[in-house]
Amino acid sequence: MASLKTVKVTASGPDGWAVKTMSGKHESIVDQPAALGGTDSGPSPLDYIFVALGGCLVTIAKIVAGQQKIELRGVEVEITGDINLDVLRGQEMNERAGFTSINVKVKVDADLTKEEKEAFLEEVDRRCPVSENLMNLTPMTVQLSE
Repeated sequence: MASLKTVKVTASGPDGWAVKTMSGKHESIVDQPAALGGTDSGPSPLDYIFVALGGCLVTIAKIVAGQQKIELRGVEVEITGDINLDVLRGQEMNERAGFTSINVKVKVDADLTKEEKEAFLEEVDRRCPVSENLMNLTPMTVQLSE
């Protein structure tokens, strides 16, 4: 039987461009850089996608290393992506709103060969729910709440 968990986050605002989010007992602020009209009081929504991905990859790496009895000294993840801001501004209608690509570089500090590190990273990526959701279509609804 599957072990299902419901993840719930609430968001409210804006206060200027700042948005208050709650995930469990944790409050986070989402804002825009000053150059885009915000006060830079927190990461942008786009930053949070990469925060979630990096955090998930490192966490799953720790789980996989423990299960495979790998002495993992550390994992460093660098994520970059390009996005067309004209779409979200409503100035471009023929492009998609998401990133044109996302590039992830992972450094694994463990006594493994390059091939073993590649196999380890492949397993980590396969089991990372954030990575999987970014790579594959997940059904989603956006609807008006009363």
